[in-house]
Amino acid sequence: MTGILDKRLKDIEQTVSEGRRISSEDGLYLYENAELGYLSRLACLVKERKSGKHVYFNHNFHIEPTNICIHSCKFCSYSRKVNQEGAWEMSLEDILKEINKFRDLKATEVHIVGGVHPHRTLDYYEDMIRQIRALNPTLFIKAFTAVELDFMFRKSQVSVEEGLSRLKKAGLDAIPGGGAELFDEELRKMICPDKTGSELWLSIHETAHKVGIPTNATMLYGHIEKYEHRIDHLNRLRLLQDRTGGFQVFIPLKYRKENNALGIIGEVSTIEDLRNYAVSRIYLDNFPHLKAYWPMIGKEIAGLSLSFGVDDLDGTIEDTTRIYSMAGAEDQNPAMTTEGLVTLIRSSGLEPVERDTLYNTLKSY
Repeated sequence: MTGILDKRLKDIEQTVSEGRRISSEDGLYLYENAELGYLSRLACLVKERKSGKHVYFNHNFHIEPTNICIHSCKFCSYSRKVNQEGAWEMSLEDILKEINKFRDLKATEVHIVGGVHPHRTLDYYEDMIRQIRALNPTLFIKAFTAVELDFMFRKSQVSVEEGLSRLKKAGLDAIPGGGAELFDEELRKMICPDKTGSELWLSIHETAHKVGIPTNATMLYGHIEKYEHRIDHLNRLRLLQDRTGGFQVFIPLKYRKENNALGIIGEVSTIEDLRNYAVSRIYLDNFPHLKAYWPMIGKEIAGLSLSFGVDDLDGTIEDTTRIYSMAGAEDQNPAMTTEGLVTLIRSSGLEPVERDTLYNTLKSY
């Protein structure tokens, strides 16, 4: 058995070393059989081809306009119904105050995601983007998951292409990767049965790429899925990226157990987090970047992830998101200074680079 195992892993290593694509069967084999040291070596090889010794971050903040949501995902600790205790809705005036505050702090990106509010239409969000753009013309606006977009377009009775074109004209620059969860339809029936389906999620991102809006991609891992589900998810992303080239970065998102219906299952280990980063980096050969979202896994594990193919740590955040703190993440008030991010990256022997949302270099350290 050892000889067979060694031969298969040796063949995969040769494939990756030669810059060729591994198969889904290879990816599954890595998840099930490869040791961490082996995965680290291959993932770092792929990472260095993509971005050398650079590790990226940006000066960003989040706005979460509401946590009121029509969906009832079993993994979610964040959403509430109308008038439920803990629900919130920011007014447009509140949102613009936040934009103004961070303009003075010279942030370069705002990340806007929230619940799927039952009463808000495309017109509302279009006006929001337009007013943000007028207030801060240079701020990069990354906003609305495919799940939010799906609902606002259906509620407003417009096509996905028309809706995206209108938002782009209003000032939308990019779309985050949330709402993907895991693409397997049977699994989705168990964890998010009423949510935008996998094919529609992919279609919305493909249409965004078509109209010139770059997007991110995510995967929610570490709950009831199996390795086969992860590989299926990665493969669908890789196939779409082959067609469009419109994804900027892949972001594995770890399931956190507090305050949600799946909590009894617990959480996966740090070793599993690192394994997942590495296999993702090796498998997604056509994705330019791999991000470790530090508010989700904590600063220490984010630092370790840099040895498993990660080349992006997101940004300063400025204590502006509650999605993972409500689910039990280590950082209950997530914020990092530029100096903190630079130190974290340098401690791994890598080179910190402050970027804009499109990965253009703003400053090297």
